[in-house]
Amino acid sequence: QVLLVESGGGLVPAGGSLRLSCAASRPIYRINMSWYRQAPGKQRELVAHDFSGGSQYLVDSVRGRFTISRDDAKNTVYLHMNSLKPDDTAVYYCNALINLQDYWGQGTQVTVSS
Repeated sequence: QVLLVESGGGLVPAGGSLRLSCAASRPIYRINMSWYRQAPGKQRELVAHDFSGGSQYLVDSVRGRFTISRDDAKNTVYLHMNSLKPDDTAVYYCNALINLQDYWGQGTQVTVSS
């Protein structure tokens, strides 16, 4: 089991940057961590994976603009978001997959103004 707490969301103009943080209540060095987002009226969608083995995956819509990273010493995963667009407006959720069970944070709102 793990508790996840996201932070770092806010209101930014198009073209701006934000860094989201996800602090976990236990060590994550063996855990695959991810960021998802959910825009109003839409389903939750994957944004990025950070695999415990060291590789990352980002969906096409954010590749080249977003990066995912982790600091295992701080039990924290980050989502670095650059060149933000209004379409990136959503609640961003941190996810941990442990023994085939999904754990979610409460989410952090990101709003990008045009």
